[in-house]
Amino acid sequence: MFFVFGFVTWINSILIPYFKIACELTHFQSYLVAFAFYISYLVMSMPASVLLKRVGFKRGMMVGFFIMSLGALLFVPAAYTRTYALFLTGLFTIGTGLAVLQTASNPYVTILGPIERAAQRISIMGICNKTAGIVAPLLFAAVILRSSDAALFKQLPLMTAEARSVVLDELIRRVMVPYACVSIVLFGLGLFIRYSSLPEIDTEQESAEVSVANSDKTSVLQFPHLVLGALAIFFHVGSQVIAIDTVIGYASSMGVSLLEAKGFPSYILFATICGYVIGIITIPRFIRQVNALRICTLLGVLFSVGILFASGSLTLFGHAMPLSFWFLVSLGLPNSLVWAGIWPLALDRLGRFTKAGGSLMIMGLCGNALMPLVYGYFADSLSLREAYWVLVPCYLYLLFYAVYGHTIKRWR
Repeated sequence: MFFVFGFVTWINSILIPYFKIACELTHFQSYLVAFAFYISYLVMSMPASVLLKRVGFKRGMMVGFFIMSLGALLFVPAAYTRTYALFLTGLFTIGTGLAVLQTASNPYVTILGPIERAAQRISIMGICNKTAGIVAPLLFAAVILRSSDAALFKQLPLMTAEARSVVLDELIRRVMVPYACVSIVLFGLGLFIRYSSLPEIDTEQESAEVSVANSDKTSVLQFPHLVLGALAIFFHVGSQVIAIDTVIGYASSMGVSLLEAKGFPSYILFATICGYVIGIITIPRFIRQVNALRICTLLGVLFSVGILFASGSLTLFGHAMPLSFWFLVSLGLPNSLVWAGIWPLALDRLGRFTKAGGSLMIMGLCGNALMPLVYGYFADSLSLREAYWVLVPCYLYLLFYAVYGHTIKRWR
């Protein structure tokens, strides 16, 4: 399941520059891809919680896959008519299905075993997610991009409006077959989950200690460590998606072609996988998950400053690029254990509020929708590099939550 989450999610990193060319968009308009996809988390997470209370984790996951299948299918008419608004509708629908799946699966993995090993379990899931993130853009680019496209993209501004329209129609229709196949696979996965042997977990029953502690609670908003954790998720996913979804555009501003840059998101995701492996090996045997979170958020602050101020260049993997670019790629490493560190801290001792708490956390994923737009605005008004200033306050807040915010149990 987490592999599927990653495959569907991280394909956006190639969709953004692809739609920017095929639908003739500005930077801001192209980042509406991420907005349409992730704003569904804000809109649908609470309804997803209600659904899970009625049908349970397992059937809820099935429904999520079915909704995603419908969203992928919408890409076929959208591509045929080259209608950007319909593409955004399809992305919103896919995001709605993912909101249901994420609301179910993340609390499920967190409470499936001992809480002190939750970051380790989430890291294993993260490897599946990010491995798909490496495969998806490369596979998608291999299917829809051709070796002759680099020359074609240079010729587009020189064409007449009628000739350009014909070429762009052909270009955008390349997504029809891949997304039709994705739709079929997602529907099949929904059926598979429905009849699988995954156990159902009852979160409505509380231990005596937790029941006493939560006896005066009537809302998830009465848990400060949860609310602050949801805000931490907002800044974490926002900063993560900025790094991955903008790396191609940042490289292109340095004269790198789209065909060469298509693999750059995979470098970030590979760094993230390395962080997951470190987490699996070291947590909790050598380091507590909260300390791992503190180290990662501090590194996030330092690497963000490096993007803004580093000078010089470095050649890695056959690419001679400025150091600021490699600092952007390196953000994948500290990003790895932030998600895994926040969830167990935020869901600690929620008892019967676990499903609602999970939905509040998933609402934080709307950071993926809003933060790229903030970046896109500053990229248009300032520069692509200066726009990375938005990362600094994100990581500073995450550092605050890791050090102090998660310890606040009552509002004062």
